[in-house]
Amino acid sequence: MTINEIVSPGFIPPVLKKKKFAFNNFLMWVCVVIIFSSCEKVVNIDLNNSAKKYIIQGIVNNQGICQVKISQTVNFSDANNFPAISGATVTIKDNNGVPVLLNETSAGLYETNLISGAPTHTYNLAVNISGQQFIATSQMPVQVRFDSLYISELSLFGSTIKFATVAFHDPPLVKNAYHFIQYKNSLANKGIFALNDDFSDGKAINSQLNDFNGNDDKINNGDTIKVEMQCIDANVYLFWTSLAESSTGNSQNASPGNPVSNINGGALGFFSAHTSQNKTVIVR
Repeated sequence: MTINEIVSPGFIPPVLKKKKFAFNNFLMWVCVVIIFSSCEKVVNIDLNNSAKKYIIQGIVNNQGICQVKISQTVNFSDANNFPAISGATVTIKDNNGVPVLLNETSAGLYETNLISGAPTHTYNLAVNISGQQFIATSQMPVQVRFDSLYISELSLFGSTIKFATVAFHDPPLVKNAYHFIQYKNSLANKGIFALNDDFSDGKAINSQLNDFNGNDDKINNGDTIKVEMQCIDANVYLFWTSLAESSTGNSQNASPGNPVSNINGGALGFFSAHTSQNKTVIVR
């Protein structure tokens, strides 16, 4: 696993890669309202005046991966190429242990092999960027067994659509949340797949990773599909679900908003201590 993959620690969520965050969409919405509500006066809005924010993406998992990636948002008119932030001081501590300093192994990427994630442990992240302090906490849940991955089919409008489907048994009387990451032929799917057990506590779960992002993500015979199952805490689940809502416009708010981050200090992104399991299937 590498940091540049969605299945890996430190990956950049596809939605964050491909869109300029919800506050830029909000500015676009404001412009549309102004244009259609007034024909008497031309109003010029400088879209580049939105305050830039740091993006922090941190992961500790039970496979020995401990990585943090730091970048920064760009102006509305700029390309989706978020600049890496070097020179930050990044530490992570396990429970109440001594903070471990992460080394910058490449521009904006901070890593250590001195922390091996363990279920039930709480991890504390601290990031200092030019005097600005950002902190986050995440507790790694107990791992729920990833039983199987298979391909299911749905007939729709005369054609057959294939879906990766995950199967596992949710443990009873424990609050659980899950995040799934799908690869097709080693390329990350653009969808966001997160669920919790609010309506399935203690039940056997078979869940299709439904996603309709066009032909790029369509599953065909001969494709190799890999899925990572992450057991995540409640705050990380909130990040993924709010990110999905902001990317699809499903939020109940009157205007879109940024995903709900578990990082304190004003940065975007997430810090996730989670278990990780992978399964692969070849589509027939």
